[in-house]
Amino acid sequence: YDPLTRRAFVVNAGSATVDVLDLRDPSNPTKVGSLDVVADLAPRSVGAANSLDTRFGILAVAVEADPKQDDGYIAFYSTITLRLLGVAPAGALPDMITFSENGRYVLTANEGEPDTTYTNDPEGTVTIVDLLRLGQHGFSRTVRFTDFNVGGPRNAELPSAVRIYGPGASVAQDLEPEYITTDGETAWVTLQENNAIAVIDLKTARVKKIFALGFKDHSLPQNKLDASDRDDAINIANWPVFGMYQPDAIETFQHKGKRYLITANEGDSRDYDAFSEEARVKNLDLDPAAFPNADDLQEDEAIGRLTVTTALGDANGDGNFEKLFVLGGRSFSIWNAETGVLVFDSGAELEQIIGNLLPDEFNSNHEVNDSLDNRSDNKGPEPEGLALGKVKGKLYAFLGLERIGGILVLDVSDPSSPLFVDYLNNRHFRDAAGEPIATCAEFDPPDSDDIGDCVRSNSAAGDLGPEGIKFVPAAHSPTHKPLLVVGNEVSGTTTVYELH
Repeated sequence: YDPLTRRAFVVNAGSATVDVLDLRDPSNPTKVGSLDVVADLAPRSVGAANSLDTRFGILAVAVEADPKQDDGYIAFYSTITLRLLGVAPAGALPDMITFSENGRYVLTANEGEPDTTYTNDPEGTVTIVDLLRLGQHGFSRTVRFTDFNVGGPRNAELPSAVRIYGPGASVAQDLEPEYITTDGETAWVTLQENNAIAVIDLKTARVKKIFALGFKDHSLPQNKLDASDRDDAINIANWPVFGMYQPDAIETFQHKGKRYLITANEGDSRDYDAFSEEARVKNLDLDPAAFPNADDLQEDEAIGRLTVTTALGDANGDGNFEKLFVLGGRSFSIWNAETGVLVFDSGAELEQIIGNLLPDEFNSNHEVNDSLDNRSDNKGPEPEGLALGKVKGKLYAFLGLERIGGILVLDVSDPSSPLFVDYLNNRHFRDAAGEPIATCAEFDPPDSDDIGDCVRSNSAAGDLGPEGIKFVPAAHSPTHKPLLVVGNEVSGTTTVYELH
């Protein structure tokens, strides 16, 4: 959102463009143009625009190359004239972009994903563009993780719990930056697949440290989860498995002089033609000493269909799993920004809230209605997007749930004890007669290359798959009241909420 023009800029990944929406009347957003990033960056080989941010009338867009294993780009536009101002280099697959808090730097999280054959696996990196040095030597710097490679000068600093497991990958190749938040001269970067966070000094473009986030014990009373999509019930219970937090979005805030991080613990796996870590519990050999009741656990109605990683859990390599690790935390967490110590985790609260408020749609998929319990075996509601903002003096977190949809509103004024406030969901599950509203999955092959167009052809289903969330403070809002702008990747819709 650009307060100078009162325009919202929305990535349209399906067409590799950026849509421009006039929000001077937020109750009636109007599309006033679009940016053709592929044409503007020609003759460069461009894949798609992935992310964007604005500051001081400048729009910065993260653009992946084609193929996406090649180094990508940062395209700068004027939010007023919509003209291309310039292009800076980025690393492989710049997946998220942000201005630093003071507006001096533009940063991209360059994920560096491998190709499907795992023969081309670029390094994950972070790009830092210093806007005060544009045009000068070194205005764009790359933060690399090569010092943490085996044999590198900082390898001993890498916590053992950081997941490094890609076939034949070095540490630098295996680390995949996902999302960035900044405060002062420091950036925190989620390394999602690796279940870690990197801390970066913006002045020196150097990694200060890497935090391993550890694991969530789902056998503890507060950490229950619904683990089966075949039990025809909401069954949020304790099971002998561990969760990997694996956050996507991350934000930072201060409270009583201390800095904190808040993360949306979505979870993500490596699932390629040449290598996949995913397996269902029922297809694994469980260690009889660790799981004496293995036969019961591996029933579909228990945790037999629960998706776990095969990259952890078989410590002695004998083919029998002594521990089971699921993808994602099904939660949001708050961490001490200086030490990486966990301050708060929402435990089972997200699934419990959805089970209470939408029992007939619990853990639905984001592509089809009438899909009760569909995602219980794999990451549940899948918290992904996140934004922070103050309303009437209180600090709130707005947490997007990718699968069932909607935004949870949480009062995080006390980092050690956040409070659930509200749940906003503009998805329409059923019509007036109580029948499921059709979405794309009913009338288009699920492997369609253009599933978005299919969903958009039936807007009756409302918003599906919230991805990007932007908080607009009252001082920047055309209504002088805070706004929340949400981009929904599956339905291709943009929704504006006014907050009171």
